[in-house]
Amino acid sequence: MTIDGTLMFARYAFMPNKLGYCGGDDNKALFEYCAAKQTDPGLVLILRKFQAAYPYLKLIASSNHISDPFDVRVVEAYWIGNELLNGVDLVQFHNSLHDRFAKQLNPKTLGYLLSKPPLGAQAHHSFHVFDVHSRVGTLDHSLDTMESCRIGWGRVKEIGATQFVVEHHPLLLECGELKLGGLRDKRVLRQIQGTGFITNPQVGDFVSFHWDWACDVLTERQVQNLERHTRYHLKLANQTL
Repeated sequence: MTIDGTLMFARYAFMPNKLGYCGGDDNKALFEYCAAKQTDPGLVLILRKFQAAYPYLKLIASSNHISDPFDVRVVEAYWIGNELLNGVDLVQFHNSLHDRFAKQLNPKTLGYLLSKPPLGAQAHHSFHVFDVHSRVGTLDHSLDTMESCRIGWGRVKEIGATQFVVEHHPLLLECGELKLGGLRDKRVLRQIQGTGFITNPQVGDFVSFHWDWACDVLTERQVQNLERHTRYHLKLANQTL
């Protein structure tokens, strides 16, 4: 890893925050921290306001006996996926979901949600997008929303002044089931006023994106993990779609 956990989290949190979907009114500060690649206790205070994601970080950290929820391994586990997800305690996961969402959901819908940890759900962002946000999110839920909210990945084909053209697998709804389609080109914003989070990009790089904003360059391992966890949680979501 070339950046610490707070900066990694901020890279993925910036665009939904800028759009007003989660966290406080801090997108300018988030952008400046990420662009400068600098962190301090002020950034941690900003990131704790992300009440959708932060409880997952605490759950992953505590289950793996890691003191800092913003440890880079924990942050990677949530956004991308890694071995720490296997260490999450299922009882704690179930209880966390119940405590957070019981008052927002009717008993039947809550039952669907709480059935997912025993079925194999993990504390990964894709689970939150496909199974949690679809039931408790404040945005109008749609295929486009899920496509934007999940962490996407793609191979860079072209590098423009402000955008990448990437080759990626789009989210589809076919015959009543969610799935990833065949490779298609997609435009992803990479800079705002000449500044972005990915420096020295190269054609052929695999990049991650969130709400059509380029977040980071991925390693081969990260691409494999992100794709595996995304496909896995799509199958799990389809059981109660």
